[in-house]
Order: sequence, then C-alpha cells, then structure tokens
Amino acid sequence: MSRASLRLWSAVLALAVFMVDVLTPLEGAVAVLYVIAILLVARTNRRNDIIVAATGCTVLTITAYLLSHDLETIASPTLRALVSLAAIGITTLLVLQNHAATTRLAAQARLLNLSHDMIFVRDRGDVITFWNKTAEQTYGWSADEALGQLADKLLQTSYSDRRADIEASLIDTGRWEGRVEQRTKTGAVLTVDARWALQHDHLGTPVGVLETHTDVTDRVAAHNALVQSEQRYRRMFDASRIGVIEEDWSGLRTALDSLQTEGAELRHHLARNPDLVRHIRHLARITDVNPAMQKMAGASGSAAFIENVDKLLGENDRSFLDTLVAFAEGQRFHEGETQLVSLDGRKVPVLFTITFPPEPDGDQNVLVFVIDITERKQAQDALLAAQAELAHAARVATLGELSASIAHEVNQPLAAIVTSGEAGLRWLRRDVPDLKEVAATIGHIVAQGRRASEIVTRIRTFLKKASPQQDLLQIGEVIHEATALVARELAKDDVTLIVESPPHGLPPVRGDRIQLQQVLVNLLVNAGQAMSGRPGSRTVTLSTGIVDSETLAITVQDSGPGIHPDNLPRLFDPFFTTKEGGMGMGLAICRTTVEAHGGRLSVASPPGSGATFHLILPHSQEHASP
Repeated sequence: MSRASLRLWSAVLALAVFMVDVLTPLEGAVAVLYVIAILLVARTNRRNDIIVAATGCTVLTITAYLLSHDLETIASPTLRALVSLAAIGITTLLVLQNHAATTRLAAQARLLNLSHDMIFVRDRGDVITFWNKTAEQTYGWSADEALGQLADKLLQTSYSDRRADIEASLIDTGRWEGRVEQRTKTGAVLTVDARWALQHDHLGTPVGVLETHTDVTDRVAAHNALVQSEQRYRRMFDASRIGVIEEDWSGLRTALDSLQTEGAELRHHLARNPDLVRHIRHLARITDVNPAMQKMAGASGSAAFIENVDKLLGENDRSFLDTLVAFAEGQRFHEGETQLVSLDGRKVPVLFTITFPPEPDGDQNVLVFVIDITERKQAQDALLAAQAELAHAARVATLGELSASIAHEVNQPLAAIVTSGEAGLRWLRRDVPDLKEVAATIGHIVAQGRRASEIVTRIRTFLKKASPQQDLLQIGEVIHEATALVARELAKDDVTLIVESPPHGLPPVRGDRIQLQQVLVNLLVNAGQAMSGRPGSRTVTLSTGIVDSETLAITVQDSGPGIHPDNLPRLFDPFFTTKEGGMGMGLAICRTTVEAHGGRLSVASPPGSGATFHLILPHSQEHASP
C-alpha cells in the first residue's frame, strides 16, 4: 500500500472513531481506537506523518470529550479521556522509537550495500537473512532469491579445513578468517577471503553470523602465475648450459652517483683512476650462480661465489670499465669478452652478456650470462695456424711466379761482381798495378755483394714462416719493400708502376710486416697480370693518403679491362678465381689479413676504368722505431 493510501485510511479511521465517540452513547474509552490510526500511519516510515497523526488524534479526543461531557465535574468520562490520551502518547512514543531504530538499521544496511565486499548474514541454521548489493552483483542472485536459502548450499562453498572445525573455532573465538571457494549463479568459481563474526543476543546466546567476503580470484590467479613463472625461471636457471650469475649492483649505483660525472667525462675519469675502478668493482656483489657457472669455475656449490666479482675477474681485466660505463649511461644490455679465473687458478675465456633491469629494484637483480669459448678459442687458434700455413703456401707460390724476376735481380749484382773482379785482376796484372783502380773495383764488388745479400734477405724474409707479429711499422717502408719484390715482374710485362704518397709521409700502423707485404704484393701482381698481353699503355698506380684521424688508405688501380659486374660479389670468396690455373685463395687471404689488422679491403670497377682496390688500415698515434 502506498504512503498516500496509508495516510488516507489513517485519517478515515480517526474520523470514524471521532464520530463514534461523539454520536454514540458508548461509555467505553472509544478514543483508545485512535492508536490503530497511529499504527497504520506509522507504516509510511515518515516521522512527520506519525507526529501529525498523533497530534490529530489528540485534538479529536479532546474535542469529542468537550462536545460530549461537562467540565465541571471529574467523573469516569474524564478518566476514560485521560486513558485514551495516555494510550495515544505512549503509542506515539513507541512508534517514534521504533522509527528511529528502523532508520538506524536502514542507514547501516545502506552502508553495508556501499561496501565493495560481499556481505550477508545467516542465522544459526545457516539460513541467509541479509544479502547486500555487492553480493547480488558478484554472486548473481538478488536479495529476494538469496534470503531464506542455505548459504553453503546456495554458494557451494568449499573449505580448506573441516567445516566442523571451522564452526568450533568460530564459537570459541567469535571470529574466523580463511580462504574458501564459492560458485556464482552462472557456475563461475570464485576464490574469496572470508571473515566471519558471530552475533549474540542480549543474553549472550549466538543468534547469527555476519560474513564478509573479498573476491581475490584475480589476485590468486596472478600469484599462481607469478609462482609458476618463478618456478619456470628457476628451472631455466638451473638447467641452462649457459653460466648465469645474479648480482647486486646497488652499491655501484651509489658510488657512481657520488662521482657526479657522466658520459665521456665519466669514461675518462675512470680510465685515469684504475684504483677507483677496482674499488667500485669490489662493490658488485654476487648473490647466486647456476650449476653451469659453478662447473665453469670449478666450484662444488654456489656458496663459494656469494661474495664480489673479484672472485671471478682477473686483476688485469679490462672489460669491467666498459660494463661500468654502460651501467652508468642507463643501457639495458652490454656484451663483451673477458677471461674468468676459476677457483683452481685456470683462466677461462668467455663471452658475456649483462642485463640491467629498470630501476628502482633493477640494481639488485643484474644478470650476467656467460659462455665458455675455450673450444672456440682453440678452434680459432687452429684456424689462424691453418691460415698462416695457407698464407705461407701462397707466398711460396707468389715467389714461384716471380722466379724469373728474382733470378734477374740476383744475376745483376752477381754479373757486376764478376765484371768488377775481372777488371780488378786486369789492373793488378799491369806492369805497374793501379792500386787506386783496384781499390775502387773492390769497393764495387763489396757494394754489389751487399746488394745481392739484401735481395736474398728480402726474399727469405718474405718466404719466412713465423707467427704473426704486432709491430709498429712505417707503412712507406712496407710499400717500398713490396714494390721492390714485384718491380722486375711488372717491368717484364711493360707495366709502369707509379707510387704516389703525401709529401709529409704517413703515420705508423701496428701489424705484421710480412703479412702486409704479402697483401700489397698480391694486389700488385694481380694488377699486372690483368693487363698482360693487352694493347696500349699499362699502368699500375699505388697511392696512399690519410682518410681521417684514425685511418689511412692505400689504393691500387690498374688500367686493365676491369672486373665483370657478376664477379664482383664473389671476388673475395675462397677458391673463386678468374685466372686460368689460379687457386682462388690470394684475395681471400688478403681480405682476412686486412681484417685481422682491423682494416677493410674492397674493390670497385667502374666501366672503362680498370679495377681499383681500396685498403683501409687504422693508424697508430705512437711513433714507429727507426
């Protein structure tokens, strides 16, 4: 019934009581019936309606009394009127108190409905008596559907412990907390954190339970995913054949921040202060290593590494400086090569990749991935040895091609020696020996003998089989020696060799003299052979120059037919050759040799301009010894 209907019927009832009280000769306390009108209007749950109804009933009671009785004597009608007024007043007071209590309960219920948690109340028989809005939204049942239902049956609650034990704990302490699983109306399974509070009546008897549930399904799923991820990471960490080191670099961050330098300035500062680098390196603390790393370092467990990185890096390690600068510059990854020192003192060559996770917690979880390259180093050394053998064989083959030129070069001083010796003998056989001419002749013999010796020495040096040397060389001298070896061979084919160099000379380079000579000899011989038998002028131009502050260039250009465009991409491939009877190893060895010296070797062949080989080498800031 609506509030307006309740007000109307209350007014009608009050008017009916008034009419009966005034118009009928009934002697009873008819006015007491006004209580029904007050109780009826109380159902509107409006305080003002109750007060208005009570005031109206009081006025009607007094009015009926005045109309029906005399005021001069106080008799039973007066007492009946007072009883009626007392009943109206008491009823009004009780209704107002009930309204206030109902209002408070409604306010509390609204607060419970505002909660983000699912809240419901059940009696001692497990029957639901209250069901808030969040419970409706989360579980799917409306309050009308949930009220009167058994809580565990409706929600299909699953407990981690025995239900009887949980109930006993609730009775003993008045509270219980735990995690349970429940199902929604759609059948979805929810994981909730449950908090129960036992309600008592005024005698202390348990009458109900207030349950507050927090949905932690997503949180539990995220936690389980995190646990699985951690387990998966741990399996990978332990099972990986790559060495993994976990380090704490928070101390390094503090030390670098105190320097107040960055970028190139930081690198220069650290390079000038090796003691500072060693001190900072000591702050990098190892927190864990995987079994592969333990095996690599010859350890039986991770306990031997729970210190700083000095346990693994040698005293003369240079890789840590670059790693430190990368860390200071905020890089996420850094790669390098170094040597680790095992617990038994062995030096293990390794490649490493270090990752720096983002701050703020990343400094405590720096990961270093280490690969033992001992076998690769051994294979590389074997490859270099085989390459040296092949290069030596190529030099022998080159000298074989230059044998006619070598014989001619050696024959020239030998012929001069014979001629000078015969002349000297003639000067001595004269009646009066011309000792001055004899002395001059002997001087020529000595000079030509030295020239022959230099030729043989140069050839033996070029043919020498020795380990590569990293010496500081004047590149001009290397070029002079190489051109001297091939000068006769080029002249035999009517090839003109032009050497162009800057007036102020070239800076020194660091490398192996014989290997660089072999590169130049090979390029010059190839240039001459490319023009062999062709009409017209035949010219090979060897020019040198400085490219920039770090490199210099040597260019060998011929006036021959050039290189076919289809052959350019494969020209430096092993066993590829355009010469009849060629091995196809000369240019491959040349490029490998140049790259081993930190340089580059390339070729260009514009149509009609012959072939041009460009040799780029890094030069040194040091001064070559004379």
